[in-house]
Amino acid sequence: MDYNAKIATNVASIPRSGIRDFFELVQGRDDVISLGVGEPDFVTPWHIREAAIYSLEKGQTTYTSNLGLLSLRKSISKYVEGFFHVDYDPAKEILVTVGVSEAIDIALRALLNPGDEVIFHEPCYVSYSPSIVMAHGVAVPVVTTKEDEFSLKPEAVAAVITPRTRIIFINFPTNPTGACASRSDLEGIAKLAIEHDLIVMTDEIYSELRYDETEEHLSIASLPGMKERTILLHGFSKAFAMTGFRLGYACAPQPIIEAMMKIHQYAMLCAPIMSQNAAIEALENGQPAMIEMRNSYHQRRDFLVKRLNEIGLDCHTPGGAFYVFPDIRSTGLTSKEFAMRLLEEENVACVPGSAFGPSGEGFLRCCYATAFEDIRTATDKMERFVGRLKKA
Repeated sequence: MDYNAKIATNVASIPRSGIRDFFELVQGRDDVISLGVGEPDFVTPWHIREAAIYSLEKGQTTYTSNLGLLSLRKSISKYVEGFFHVDYDPAKEILVTVGVSEAIDIALRALLNPGDEVIFHEPCYVSYSPSIVMAHGVAVPVVTTKEDEFSLKPEAVAAVITPRTRIIFINFPTNPTGACASRSDLEGIAKLAIEHDLIVMTDEIYSELRYDETEEHLSIASLPGMKERTILLHGFSKAFAMTGFRLGYACAPQPIIEAMMKIHQYAMLCAPIMSQNAAIEALENGQPAMIEMRNSYHQRRDFLVKRLNEIGLDCHTPGGAFYVFPDIRSTGLTSKEFAMRLLEEENVACVPGSAFGPSGEGFLRCCYATAFEDIRTATDKMERFVGRLKKA
């Protein structure tokens, strides 16, 4: 049987994740220092884990509403209003999902007709373009540059809008660059969305991890005229170190949430009730632990950026998330060559920038959500590696 002929065309065209392909090489190796996987090195705070355990002890092991526990949606509504300054009705405008990844998938499937275009910025998280393709949409990347600190400029978005454009998809702070969006850029993008009657999807999973204390995180959903045309995507994995709980949520106008819920109820039914109960605890009492983790990331970011620049790998200082994106073009190696040789010769794992789209070529994603001493050792090894390249 020709199995390739049986695979759906739009799925067959999708590449495997560049992150996962690379890290299959690392699995089972205890000698590798990983600056790769975008996951907090902190264990989920005990009081949040205890809430999940207590849920089990009370026998709360059932399905929930397709939308999620109403008690959780009320906590989300309160949190979102306080942090993002946008008010959502917990009964109708919030959907609890199995991670933000599911929320992205079902939002795209709920909104796109075959051939509709989605504008997004590169370098970007590896799932964005494939998710658009799997929803039978057309992915339209906009390149962001080191010179602009990887910010998305409204004029670049305007240049690719066509009559088939349906969605502008943004992610700030950004994975893999750590870029943040300025108010003026968000206002410009919002103006385009209103003028062209477009929906905006905004993935704000790293929004709590901002390091400029003089500038509060701003969501495009909070700008005038934008709540009614924005899907705000958020979750618990990064700020609360809850990656394994697989819990996210979408906030949007009721008709969009209803459309997303139709897909969710047939594909997933509901998110795990134990995770939902843990999330309530995170939202209501998790701020002190979140701030402590953020402060630690801040220190690691400053150290890593300084060391990379000392090594000769030009690196801007990212405003958020927990990644740096140094420029490795001066070494004469491609991103994949650099990452593979660094792994083979120094046992340090980073992700080639090309995994995040063609515009990521020439860069390397290093995640600083790992132990400080490991970062120190890894940068010493990187310095030794780059030194050998210069002598060669």
